[in-house]
Amino acid sequence: MADVKVPGFLLRHTVQVEEYLGSSSTGDVYGPVAPVRCLLDERTQVVISPGGEQVTSSSSYITRIDHSPAPKSRVTLPDGQVTKVITIARPDGGGLPVPSNTQVFLQ
Repeated sequence: MADVKVPGFLLRHTVQVEEYLGSSSTGDVYGPVAPVRCLLDERTQVVISPGGEQVTSSSSYITRIDHSPAPKSRVTLPDGQVTKVITIARPDGGGLPVPSNTQVFLQ
């Protein structure tokens, strides 16, 4: 059985993502703005960063499984608020008829 995709009608929001490319002598470097259709969840929760620290996430979004922004990527929410990626999770349906997706946790 093929992976089940997140149904398009659930992706009610659009965020603007600028991929973190690294830092230079003038500051952080980001890629071009890319719109991402998603389901935004503005719920505060504690997540574990890639470095192993407990961090408070102010919101997260769920989108297609092939989306994988790097930590520190810049995200502009629909209301114009700018935040950064803490980490991502990839719930996998494992062949069950449930959607596999990427969940992106934001500062």
